[in-house]
Amino acid sequence: MQIGPYTLRNSLILAPMAGVTDLPYRELCRRLGAGMAVSEMVASNPALWDTQKSRLRIVHGNEPEPRSVQIAGSDPSMLADCARYNVEQGAQIIDINMGCPAKKVCRKEAGSALLADERLVERILTATVGAVGVPVTLKIRTGISPERRNGVRIAKIAEACGISALAVHGRTRADAYRGQAEYETIRAIKQAVRIPVLANGDIDSAEKAAEVLRITGADGLLIGRAAQGRPWIFREIDHFLRTGERLREPDIEEVATIMLGHIAHLHRFYGEYQGLRVARKHIGWYLNTQPNGAEVRRRVVRVDSAEEQLGLLREYFGRQINAYSESSDVASRTTALATY
Repeated sequence: MQIGPYTLRNSLILAPMAGVTDLPYRELCRRLGAGMAVSEMVASNPALWDTQKSRLRIVHGNEPEPRSVQIAGSDPSMLADCARYNVEQGAQIIDINMGCPAKKVCRKEAGSALLADERLVERILTATVGAVGVPVTLKIRTGISPERRNGVRIAKIAEACGISALAVHGRTRADAYRGQAEYETIRAIKQAVRIPVLANGDIDSAEKAAEVLRITGADGLLIGRAAQGRPWIFREIDHFLRTGERLREPDIEEVATIMLGHIAHLHRFYGEYQGLRVARKHIGWYLNTQPNGAEVRRRVVRVDSAEEQLGLLREYFGRQINAYSESSDVASRTTALATY
């Protein structure tokens, strides 16, 4: 898949998610098969750029290329300035958020609320594309409401303004995350424009990924919530799309290795106090389908040190490996958990 001058290794992209797609998570998903990972949403308000939260959200110069950062706001000049600022910080692709349905975002006439004002959409896209010399991409929904699906018109505006690629979530702003994503509007958008189109929404398995690509004719997929606690979903989908065969789920030992490495990275990246708190939601997602996971989650949220948090997880996975492995090499494998 091609976005501007960048050729991705596959057409699977980690969707930007506030509070989730930080540097440790982006690096992990790319290692496990994502062709690109988009940063958390950065506000266009310059008063917020130098905050600790914003500094941690922006892309980092040592990340693999291409480095994409998502920006959000409703003022064309502020979004243009924000795009320039992030390119100066190392962003190689700018993504504009017109898909978030969160009330706190839409109340500021940003995110998916912008879809109601097509003239403003055009002004924003024109200003942002003209402000930077890197590709600008756009994330939208299929429209304002099921009665006002204007996604095709927005897509045509985006193409005319020079947007390099378009991601479309298969719900409207009014839908939020309720009900099922629909893909016929994404199909209509793909047929209406020549730029790459990414389908998004409810893609939670390799088979579903193949089905969505078949229905929409999209060039690629944007995967968000389904990757929470399952970052290996990218390699599973990539393998299935290439071979038609389903890749086996990671066993308990690999889950332990991936999870413990991720949590340790969060501790280093944020520092102990914030890191162990950010880690709690990820731990919950990882353990959601594991035996006795709920019990471990209850214990983890009560600890106040990074070492204790990791210790509880090492203890849990050690028990699981001993319970489910029949190999004589269990001791050496459980000892390896102490690396983290």
